[in-house]
Amino acid sequence: MRRIGVLTGGGDAPGMNAAIRAVVRSAINRKVGVVGIMRGFAGLIEGEMRDLDSRSVGGIIHQGGTILRTKRCPEFKTREGMSEAVENIKRNRVDGLAIIGGNGSFHGARELSIDWHIPTIAVPATIDNDITGTDFSIGFDSAVNVALEAISKIRDTATSHERLFIIEVMGRDSGFIALQVGLAGGAESIIIPEVEYDLDRICDNLKERKKLGKLSNIIIVAEGAGKASQIRDQISQKCDMDIRVTVLGHIQRGGAPTAFDAVLASRLGAAAANLLIEGHSTKMVGLMANKIKASSIVDPKGYAKRLDLDLYRLVQVLAT
Repeated sequence: MRRIGVLTGGGDAPGMNAAIRAVVRSAINRKVGVVGIMRGFAGLIEGEMRDLDSRSVGGIIHQGGTILRTKRCPEFKTREGMSEAVENIKRNRVDGLAIIGGNGSFHGARELSIDWHIPTIAVPATIDNDITGTDFSIGFDSAVNVALEAISKIRDTATSHERLFIIEVMGRDSGFIALQVGLAGGAESIIIPEVEYDLDRICDNLKERKKLGKLSNIIIVAEGAGKASQIRDQISQKCDMDIRVTVLGHIQRGGAPTAFDAVLASRLGAAAANLLIEGHSTKMVGLMANKIKASSIVDPKGYAKRLDLDLYRLVQVLAT
């Protein structure tokens, strides 16, 4: 390969810039040129591309967001949109793509490779950590730590006022953030999409802890499991408690990546560039047992990543 492209798609995640940097510098180290595609798949359709060199990615490793920007692109899901994207790839002499993003980006990478014969390597970057084929995706650790810092501060207020706080974290279809934050933050309960919650049991536990003299309680809710405000209303009907709600929202996506995410992104980005240059396609790079592994990009609709329910049960045990 003489020239590869790199793009970021879907929701932004801390560490995307570190991955871009690794792709660019690893390719240049092997005498391969790199073009940056702006605004994800929309940039492919619109032909919005620019050459990148080592200096283009200098000083970005600790920046949040993505210097290439990102944008949802429903047009890319159409035959016409993909056809235009492929024409722009060929017109700009791009021999293969490193695609950094979540499940939607992986789906696009897979279709480009299988249906249009464009070599692609996918790099998992989503705070949801819901991609099969990697223990951790870029951005997950950063999002967890942002949420954990907020929860630690909320706990101080909860204890001072003897309140129950229901904290909503991101996770539309998965409870990975809620589970990790709940365990690390000492939450009394977590509510996630993967497990149907028992409101009566939650309320019974709250009442029992109150009898034992517990001054505060924290319940973590993944946004996909239900709205925190609705859960507050349900609990207030069964428990006489002072309840407050905090929705952390998009604050979890912003800011510099943690050291873990910066290192992970660097390793995955470099691996993606090397695989492309060596002629591989329809692959993803991931971290498995602390080793970088390449595997086939699977259809995300058919292979949902499983949450470790042992951790869910551990939260319940430690909260007693």
